Amino acid sequence: MATVRNLKIKTSTCKRILKELHSYEEEVERETAKTADMKDKGADPYDLKQQENVLAESRMMVPDCRKRLEAALDDLKGALVELEETDQKDGPEFEEARTIIADVEKLFESSEV
Repeated sequence: MATVRNLKIKTSTCKRILKELHSYEEEVERETAKTADMKDKGADPYDLKQQENVLAESRMMVPDCRKRLEAALDDLKGALVELEETDQKDGPEFEEARTIIADVEKLFESSEV
């Protein structure tokens, strides 16, 4: 049985994972720039290899984070639907949940294009 408290928790989970995803995407950009800079400056091959490993690890985290965000979004949608069926539809928790759902769906749509 979904409760308003569960809805708040699931909303917070989606927000946290969304923030984490943006952080990883920014990290990939930073590490890509750093790797390119090291290549341009002719850095030591060992250091360059280490930097490429860091970049590869950062890139691996993005799909993992997206998968977790999809699962969290499904949980949040399910909880919202369940609560709406019990005629609980109003309140700041519901608005926040709907906003997060819209934001995440918009992110997924824009990344598919």
